[in-house]
Amino acid sequence: MVADPAWSEWLAAAQEGDRRAYGRLLRAAVPVLRGWARARWPAASAADIEDIVQETLLALHRSLALYDPARPAAPFLFGILKLRGADVLRQRHRHSRRETPIDDADETSVAFDTNAVQESHVEQARLRAAIALLPPRDREILEMLKLRQMSLRDVAGQLHMSVPAVKIASFRAVRRLRAAMKWPSGTGA
Repeated sequence: MVADPAWSEWLAAAQEGDRRAYGRLLRAAVPVLRGWARARWPAASAADIEDIVQETLLALHRSLALYDPARPAAPFLFGILKLRGADVLRQRHRHSRRETPIDDADETSVAFDTNAVQESHVEQARLRAAIALLPPRDREILEMLKLRQMSLRDVAGQLHMSVPAVKIASFRAVRRLRAAMKWPSGTGA
């Protein structure tokens, strides 16, 4: 353990409420605590090491009154580090059995879709299935008017129909589509 002999003085002064001494102790101790944590748990990730150090500092703050100024500070800090480190890694291990890592998941994965997006996909699939049940002429009219957003005049010209006939045919196609999807007449398509 490589610790500054002043740590004991700073820790004793911190017990008395000296904020500067406490700040000096923390600035000096953090790099050493990281080194101790890396040496003790070489397989731990950098994030785990940082969590161990942070948990050690929190525990030090909570147990500051327990420090005996007649004793060296390094074993006191190392003891806290060992206990908090074991707790952090035990907790990580417990949680890792219930969690799915997302680091390998593609950003466009459907696993990240929200409920609204997933429901939208389901509705689109229902709509496509219902359209497939329509007669070919109804599908063609709906595709031209609703999907390709062609004008009534253009659809009438392409299908060799009058504009009023296209209006009536599209109304009937939408009505049949609603029935195929079991939608009430005031909602949906």
